[in-house]
This record gives sequence, C-alpha cells and structure tokens, in this order.
Amino acid sequence: MTRVLVVEDEQALLRALAMNLVARGYAVTEAATGTRALTALAEQKHDVVVLDLGLPDISGVEVIKAVRAYSTTPIIVLSARSDSSDKVEALDLGADDYVTKPFSMEELLARLRATARRTSSTDEDVAVTVGDTRIDLALTTATATDGTAVHLTPTEWKILDVLLRRPGKLVSGDTLLIAVRGSSEHTDPSYLRIYLAQLRRKLEPEPSRPRHLITEPGMGYRYLP
Repeated sequence: MTRVLVVEDEQALLRALAMNLVARGYAVTEAATGTRALTALAEQKHDVVVLDLGLPDISGVEVIKAVRAYSTTPIIVLSARSDSSDKVEALDLGADDYVTKPFSMEELLARLRATARRTSSTDEDVAVTVGDTRIDLALTTATATDGTAVHLTPTEWKILDVLLRRPGKLVSGDTLLIAVRGSSEHTDPSYLRIYLAQLRRKLEPEPSRPRHLITEPGMGYRYLP
C-alpha cells in the first residue's frame, strides 16, 4: 500500500484529500503544518509527499529544503500560486511535480501514479558491509559474519539510512536530526554523539578508532565504505 503524507493547512481540503485517497486504497498521514510534516517523515517512511507551499509556520519551500537534505522521497507541490517562478523554485529545490489549485482529484491521482512509477523504476536498495556486519536498508536487517543478528534501534536505523545512502559525503548534524526527530531545534548537543557511539560499538571492529562511521568535528558525520 502506498503511504502518502498530505501537508495542507486548510482543514476542509486536507480532510477531503485524505478521504479521497483512502477511498482509492492509499494509506494517508495528515499534517497541517510544516513542522508536523517533518516530524511525520522522521517517524515513519512515506512513499510520496503532497505538499502545500503556503503553510502557517514554515513555508513549503523550507520543508522541501529540509526533506531533500536527507531524503529522496517524491514531493508533489500543491499551490494556489500560479506564477512560474514559484514552480521553478520548488522544482529546482527538489520537488518532483507541481499541481496548481484548483485541481481535480483525478489530476492529482494521475500525478501520484506517475510519480510512484518513476520512483519504483529508479530507487535502489542499499546493502553494504560495515566492519563485519552486513546491513540491508530495505529489509532493515543487520547480520554479523557468523550469521547472528545485530540489534539496531529505530533511531540507529534512521541514522544509518541517511549516512549509508551517501557514501563518502559529509552529512551535517542538523540533517541527521531532521531525519531522526523532524527538527534540529531544542535538541541536546550530545544526542547524536551518543547514538553514533552506540553504532560504533555494534558495527566497528575498533569502536575507539572508527573506520566507517566518522565524526568530522564541528561539521557533521560521514560514512566511509
């Protein structure tokens, strides 16, 4: 079942979209603010985001930026703004499609189907070996060379999902916090350090001298294959 996150501050439209999508076999999460949308994405995997640009707390543009910092989840923008510059900005930031209000439900459904087809044809599963542990992100399994399962917490899986999909690339602490918690605000600075230390103890041959899960002081974190 395709899970869709619908982000819309107009309650009547939010409910109408949710009801129509559920009636057509989609699983739907509702969010009336950008903050709630980011939290929902951190809490659960979604296949598509349907996003209004005009939100009451943070703009839809900021939501796109935050999501694209750590995720390739498809985003379909909904907006009453018909100016082409708004469309260009949203698409340049990483939105996959743009629907201008008012729109028909059939049009939105067609865009959803097209986006899902493109995603399924290009999305690659990631399975890598970190130290002596084989990690499969699609199956969420971690298996040591002797065949025993390595237990990872949901938060540890979210951190690995971001890092392992970007081998060699620097990932900022804020990006990881948004992926894990939906926001980087009001978080103890030691939060990520604690989880990275736990991951190293479970995955690195020498946790005190990590070779794969690297901290770049003052900048962020990096996965080295």
